[in-house]
Amino acid sequence: MANIQPFKALRPKTNLAKQVASPPYDVLSSAEARQQANGNPYSFLHITKSEIDLPENVDSHSQQVYELAKQNLQAFRHQGVLLQEEKPCYYIYQLIMNGRSQTGLVCVSAVDDYEKNIIRKHELTRPDKELDRINHMKITGAQTGNVFLAYKTDLTIHQIIEDWKAAHHPQYDFIADDGIQHIIWIVNDEGTNKRITELFKNNIPYTYIADGHHRAASAAKVRATPGNASSTGANYFLTTLFPSDQLHILDYNRVVKDINGMTAGEFLKSLEKDFFVGKVDKAFSPANLHEFGMYMNGSWYKLVAKNGSYSTDPIGVLDVTILQENILDRILAIKDPRTDKRIDFVGGIRGLTELEKRVDSGEMKVAFSLHPVSIEQLFSIADSGSIMPPKSTWFEPKLRDGLLTHLIS
Repeated sequence: MANIQPFKALRPKTNLAKQVASPPYDVLSSAEARQQANGNPYSFLHITKSEIDLPENVDSHSQQVYELAKQNLQAFRHQGVLLQEEKPCYYIYQLIMNGRSQTGLVCVSAVDDYEKNIIRKHELTRPDKELDRINHMKITGAQTGNVFLAYKTDLTIHQIIEDWKAAHHPQYDFIADDGIQHIIWIVNDEGTNKRITELFKNNIPYTYIADGHHRAASAAKVRATPGNASSTGANYFLTTLFPSDQLHILDYNRVVKDINGMTAGEFLKSLEKDFFVGKVDKAFSPANLHEFGMYMNGSWYKLVAKNGSYSTDPIGVLDVTILQENILDRILAIKDPRTDKRIDFVGGIRGLTELEKRVDSGEMKVAFSLHPVSIEQLFSIADSGSIMPPKSTWFEPKLRDGLLTHLIS
């Protein structure tokens, strides 16, 4: 059963919350982070992507970058930008995007739960991305990135959270520059916190990683580092738990650098073995399962998987699997998208224009748009112990970094 605990969050002064809060480190490039933090000395990007404070030619994974992140975090604390809670608390985090609301519980989850598969996974991780977060956590002594967990909705937990929201004023309430509203309440009553802990222990057999596989894997490896095995802080990692009925999954699209030495005509012909292929007159976002959009040479195409081109098991039926097996692997020779440098992934929140931009610039040769995975599919696959192809799900809205940080040392 789920082992969660309240914690003493490191959090911003109330009047600085909007300035401190930043998008997750892994949704921005260094250049985008540099631009977004420009003119804002309080942006948490100075900690999560501290290369923005160094010359542009500095390797973003160098020791210098992690040491600067530590220095910046210490400076934020010394200046009073960030303050630590006096006693362990839970935190309620509500996000409102385009009129749709979702409310989660910010806590720390046990690394033991991750290792025992009580926290269930559906993706493999990339060693280089793990190493980046391992170094960041070890050197800063902090978990700055939140792992987004889902759980099957429990009405008792839901009511406790809603009752607290109704009876208390939020600590933070602001609308970020992207239009998403962020509201956070501090649950500082020991009796309520004990009740929440017990409910998760008794009612919630599993939680599921929705977003943050690399952060969770990295936290487990940091705990295993000599000297950290007995550290209370390192035994837990920063998470926010959302009930399944409030979550919304967006598409997670692909862009590829080349078409494996083929001409465009040869590539289109090779697709016809497993897909019906037709040109369309505008950007194509699939409305149905087993449909795909494809952008190449300034044109959009609609691909529909033929019957018999995929299996009907829980993994084989996924559109990300159909794309991987029948196009990326069979035709383009991208065997492992976790490590192959010819492929990149684009979250659906960026829209289809981002796919066009990446291809039209010449950086990429072809792009694919997909239909989103459902939360029911995610739970089913994670429960079966199966693994989705990497970057199968994109959740929105994103939690902001910097509002609640977990110190491990």
